[in-house]
Amino acid sequence: MKFGSSGIRGIANQAVTSELALRIGRAVGMDCGGGGSVVVGHDTRRAAEMIEYTAISGLLSVGCRVTRVGMVATPTLAYAAKEYDCGIMVTASHNPPEYIGVKLFNPDGMAFDSKQQKTIERLIGEPMDADIKLASWDRMHPVRTDGNAVSNHMSRILASAKIERRMRVVVDCGCGAASLTTPYLLRTMGCDVVTLNSQPDGFFPGRNPEPKSETLTALQSVVLSTNADLGIAHDGDADRMVAVDDQGRFVSNDKLLAFFGMHEARKKMVIPMDTSMLIDAVLPDIEIIRTRVGDVFIAEEMKRSGADFGGEPSGTWIFPRVSYCPEGIYSAARLVELLSREDARFSDHLSPMPGYEIKRGSIAYRGDLDGGRIEEELRTLPSSDIITIDGIRLGFDDAWALVRASGTEPLIRITVEGATGDAVEKLYREIQKSVKGVIDESSDPRSR
Repeated sequence: MKFGSSGIRGIANQAVTSELALRIGRAVGMDCGGGGSVVVGHDTRRAAEMIEYTAISGLLSVGCRVTRVGMVATPTLAYAAKEYDCGIMVTASHNPPEYIGVKLFNPDGMAFDSKQQKTIERLIGEPMDADIKLASWDRMHPVRTDGNAVSNHMSRILASAKIERRMRVVVDCGCGAASLTTPYLLRTMGCDVVTLNSQPDGFFPGRNPEPKSETLTALQSVVLSTNADLGIAHDGDADRMVAVDDQGRFVSNDKLLAFFGMHEARKKMVIPMDTSMLIDAVLPDIEIIRTRVGDVFIAEEMKRSGADFGGEPSGTWIFPRVSYCPEGIYSAARLVELLSREDARFSDHLSPMPGYEIKRGSIAYRGDLDGGRIEEELRTLPSSDIITIDGIRLGFDDAWALVRASGTEPLIRITVEGATGDAVEKLYREIQKSVKGVIDESSDPRSR
């Protein structure tokens, strides 16, 4: 099992099993040198505790000291990790309910970097009967429980986030882990809070765990009907935060990234390859650094370059003064704080931003993917430049396109942006046809 762009993830009891979780726990413990301290939390998913308990067994077997913090959001677990050698979060983030996974965090809140991931992958692959130094019975520690992780995280945010006028906010937690944090945090800040889907439920009955415009129609409607200043939505583990403006319109994550960048970036800002040209247009005096898609790659580059802020158009925002983990909880508080400083409405802040047409979509595939063949097909298009840092990014005179394999699901993701909708749609269809052709060809047994 290998790390994707955001941890290890797959369908519960198929790709991700209790046996795998035992190996992960043991691998993390061995990487800590045995006897290290590890904090463990989980989200609302039905399979979360199964994976959590077996991962803890693996940790205990090599002598680690383990603290459980219960059901928490990913940024809460990452914040708690500052008191330990590392943290383990059991979650599948925005994936469908049948998925489960594991994210690993350093004390500064950053996910395990590329080098650490390779070490864990190697240790996971060791045979179970390998010469592993297991702890003797008298060196095994009792599991500790800490019920203060949520309150500690909220206290850290409340120490810096203050609103200047009362705001009405509709919060859709998607039945995920933010249900225990964001509504209470915003109320404590002085907001008038209306909640949706804020009862923890691993079946995610209210909506899909991924907060996108098509899944947030209820949030948009309630923002309008309650005359709210804005709406906020999270994914299953609250490392993401997206927004709806005062007009009940979904705010594109590219615009939200630009909005945060205008207030957070002083010199440098890190974004992934699939980010809109809008960022360059709105922040002409900021050094924009583009890197691979995935929060760990954003955080790695932020640390390397000393960037002030980083984020992704998937709805992940990283504030290094708080943590190198994507901070869905803090970003909700920060957004409300920024909007409370002026009488201008949220929509007034967004309307001056230049508009570009952007289309994002995906194509599912089965079996092995011939990435080289896809690149070969895409290189036949009349692009002006090609970048292969992450997938294939094609540059054109007034548009660009990115084709890359998802790091968490068997999907090919396609992003196209340009000056006009017609041009974007035409280029998207052309790329989609090329990619589908390769996928269909590779799945046809007669082509083998």
